[in-house]
Amino acid sequence: MGKYTLTLDLQYFAGEKTEKASPRKRDDSRKKGQVAKSADLTSSLMLFGMFLILFFFGPFLGKRFVMVLENGLSAQTVLVAVEEGRIQEVMIEMLVQMGILVAPFFVTAVVIGILGNFVQIGALLSTESIQPKLDRINPLQGIKRIVSMKALIEFLKSVFKLLVIGATSGTVLWNNKVEISRLTSEPIGDALAIIGHLTFLLGISVSIALIVLAVLDFAYQKFDFEKSIRMSKQDLKDEHKNTEGDPQIKGKIKQQQREMAMRRMMQEIPNADVVITNPTHYAVAIQYDDGKHAAPIVVAKGVDAVAFRIREKATAAEIPIIENRPLARALFAKSEIGMAVDESFYQALAETLAFVYQMKQAK
Repeated sequence: MGKYTLTLDLQYFAGEKTEKASPRKRDDSRKKGQVAKSADLTSSLMLFGMFLILFFFGPFLGKRFVMVLENGLSAQTVLVAVEEGRIQEVMIEMLVQMGILVAPFFVTAVVIGILGNFVQIGALLSTESIQPKLDRINPLQGIKRIVSMKALIEFLKSVFKLLVIGATSGTVLWNNKVEISRLTSEPIGDALAIIGHLTFLLGISVSIALIVLAVLDFAYQKFDFEKSIRMSKQDLKDEHKNTEGDPQIKGKIKQQQREMAMRRMMQEIPNADVVITNPTHYAVAIQYDDGKHAAPIVVAKGVDAVAFRIREKATAAEIPIIENRPLARALFAKSEIGMAVDESFYQALAETLAFVYQMKQAK
């Protein structure tokens, strides 16, 4: 019973996701579009950029906007357009001029949106997140998402964000209460200037506060993402098997490859001209056909048990076996099966082959 309980405990801990995600798991998650990202960071940077554009180019854009309205809606322009039947053209021209005035805000939003996402997740293009999935329209799955802990955290984040925005706005308005009290007594132009200044202060202050919250949110998203892609020890083992292959299977494959190479080598021994031995520890089978090869070829070699099988195979095929300890050791160490021997062995092999040919002629 105790051993069974210990086994269950080990299985539980092996399945618990306590390990950091492997590079392969991170790549797979990234391909699916699963990355650590804060949407608030991009939107808050956009808001900050908008108000900066308003601060630097607001007066110029405001004057241009008033000029477009005055030129387009003046009595003379309207009368001429009506007489010439150009009302539609005038309206289109006004819309184009207004579009040009709004373009800096649009371009700023696009550029900051791209840069904000690039800073967070880098270059990423994934269609996995926009593919239709049946579980998205499953009511049970929808209820689980609504009542999940993640949904609760997002709700609390939204409430805290509203509190921060309210507190920031209240602080700005309280610090400028004197200017606000002057609105009723100031001329319209000065009042509009005060309102514009307060609007800019509110926008910049709120956007800075949102940027700070967004940075904290990005850190939380990073932590939550790392937690969600954690792996168990068993997951790491399975991934290693899938990536590198099962060690037992790889061992069997290598063993089969060695056996196949051994069989091919043994099949070539009857084609050899001589086998040079140690005499018991080393055996090297040499083939020389001056019509095919420019130098002698090693068709088989081995030590101990393999050397015994080579000698046995050579004896059965009536291949001469010559004992030459230094030559056998040197050939085994410096020659490869199926390759020509080194030039340094030409003299010794020539003498050995000459002796073998003399033996064959004598028989």
